[in-house]
Amino acid sequence: MTDTMNFAGHRGCITELGNSTLPVLSVLYVDDDPLLLNVCKLYLERRQDIFVSVASSVENALKLIETLSFDVIISDYQMPGTDGISFLKILNEKDCSIPFILFTGRGREEVMTEAINNGAIYYIQKGGHQRSPFAELDNKVREASRRSLAGDTVKEDWIVV
Repeated sequence: MTDTMNFAGHRGCITELGNSTLPVLSVLYVDDDPLLLNVCKLYLERRQDIFVSVASSVENALKLIETLSFDVIISDYQMPGTDGISFLKILNEKDCSIPFILFTGRGREEVMTEAINNGAIYYIQKGGHQRSPFAELDNKVREASRRSLAGDTVKEDWIVV
């Protein structure tokens, strides 16, 4: 593994859909729950302009990051072995600048604070009272990618849903 991970992502990749073409965002989603991995992948890929790679552990995610490019990383917080915050810290140590979204069922304030302090661009709760955490996630994946393209690293609109 190299000491630095600088990925351009799949920006500019185009998928043909009938007579139209769409840019494809490449997303890595890390969660130990296979049902959530599948549901989230299906939801985010429904419009065919996002491609989601899934990993059931941080170890598997790091292997994917070594070989593939991603525009956004989504991670659960509580997983066996390495949790989502520790994953984010590993990426920070490797100078990985891919926007990171913590998508978790853990609603503790200290988890949110630690995520923010370590560079997560968004913190979204899986459960709760919102209409759809997947719709919110879809929106924030697109926004994180746009902000990254624009070079905007200011985190003025933290989302806790």
